[in-house]
Amino acid sequence: MELICPAGTPASFREAVDAGADAVYCGFRDETNARNFPGLNFDVAELRDAIGYARERKVKTFVALNTFMTAGKEDLWYRRAREASEAGADALIVADFGLMAHVAEHHPAQRLHISVQASASNPEALSYLVDCFGAARIVLPRTLTIQDIARIARSVDCELEVFVFGGLCVMAEGRCSLSSYATGKSPNMNGVCSPASHVRYRQTGGDLVSELGGFTINRFSEEEPAGYPTLCKGRFAVGQSATYAFEDPVSLDVMDQLDDLRAAGVKALKVEGRQRGKAYISEVVSTLRATLKAAPADRPVLMSRLRKLSEGQQTTKGAYEKRWR
Repeated sequence: MELICPAGTPASFREAVDAGADAVYCGFRDETNARNFPGLNFDVAELRDAIGYARERKVKTFVALNTFMTAGKEDLWYRRAREASEAGADALIVADFGLMAHVAEHHPAQRLHISVQASASNPEALSYLVDCFGAARIVLPRTLTIQDIARIARSVDCELEVFVFGGLCVMAEGRCSLSSYATGKSPNMNGVCSPASHVRYRQTGGDLVSELGGFTINRFSEEEPAGYPTLCKGRFAVGQSATYAFEDPVSLDVMDQLDDLRAAGVKALKVEGRQRGKAYISEVVSTLRATLKAAPADRPVLMSRLRKLSEGQQTTKGAYEKRWR
C-alpha cells in the first residue's frame, strides 16, 4: 500500500519525500484547497520545484483542489487545474463535480483522484464518479468501518485510499457547516475549518477555556491536555453529563489494522497534517514508513513514538472501532 503524506510548505514537502513518502499532497496558496491558512501552501514556481524534487527521487506529487468552486469565480479553479497539470502533477485531488467535469474534458490525460471532501461513501456514488469523470482513485470518508470499505472495494473499479493517521474529521466530509456557523468561514468554500484567527484561550479559575468565534468549545483542568477548539470535538452537556457528543479531541491512528485494510482492498494510506511543521512531518512519515515495514508485533512500539505529537496527546480508531454516541 502506498504511503500518502502531507506538505503545507516546500520545506515540509522535502521532509516528507526524504522521510519515505510514496506520494506527497499539497495545494495552492488560495481557497482552491482545504488548508487555506496563512503561511501555508505553494505558488506555481514552488510547486514546479517540489514536483521536480520528488520526481528525481521517484516520489509522486498530488495537488489538492479540494474545495467547492464559488459561483462566478470558477476560472480560479480551472486555472489552478491547468497550472498543476502543466507543472507535472501526478494526480489532482478534486471535490467539486464541475471541476471534475472540466478536468476530464480539458485535461483528459491528467490522473484524477476524488477528494474525501466529495463524501463518496457507497458503491453507487463511487461508480458514478468513475463512469462520468474517469476517477482513478477515491479517498473514502473517515466514517466507514473496515467492513464497509471491503464491501465497497468488491463493487467498484477504482483504487481506494483511506486516512490512517492525523486529524480526525467526524462529520459528513465536504458537507459540514459547523465552522461556518461559528466563524463565517467555510471549510468547504474558503478552505478553513476553525481558523486560528477565531480561536481564543482564557483562564477561568484553574481551568483553561477554549473558544471558537466567541462560542465556548471546551474547558480543561490543569491535568488535561488541551485540544484545538473545533465544534465537532467540543464538550457539551448531554443528558446529565458533560461529554464529547461526536468525537474526542484526539488524532486518528489505525496503523495497527494495516493487514485488515490491505485485505479489504485499500490501495493507499493517507496521513492528515498539511498545517503541521516540517519536524512533525519528518517524524510522522519516517515512523509510518518503519511501521509499514515492521512485523505486526513490532508496530505498537514504533507507533508509540507519535503519541506526544497527536492531538491532545491521545489517539482513537474512530469509526474503525466504534459507532457514534
